[in-house]
Amino acid sequence: MNNDESQMFLIAGPDENDLAAELNDCGVDIIEINEIVTYESLEAAGLSAADTLVLTTMDDASAIPVAKEQNPAVRVVAYTSDSLPEFARGQTDLAIDPALLNTTVVAEELAGL
Repeated sequence: MNNDESQMFLIAGPDENDLAAELNDCGVDIIEINEIVTYESLEAAGLSAADTLVLTTMDDASAIPVAKEQNPAVRVVAYTSDSLPEFARGQTDLAIDPALLNTTVVAEELAGL
């Protein structure tokens, strides 16, 4: 995707590191999912048009295969210090520990800046 096109990211889970604000500063459209992540909540948030799904807790890891089934092209990013469950490893494109990379760097990389 070129930087002239707007990207859409879904962020699921608590955003304790303000990743949504940093991504927004990078020109990314953000939709936050502030409920249990289910097929219905992903669909309502616009997963079919999303470029990236960011999970901030592995409590929602069961959403990863659901998201990939709904939108095989969506990039799945785990931005959490939680361990990635075995069942989700093959479908998660990127796992980042917030303690290792600050939010600004992560947002710029994810936005392709």
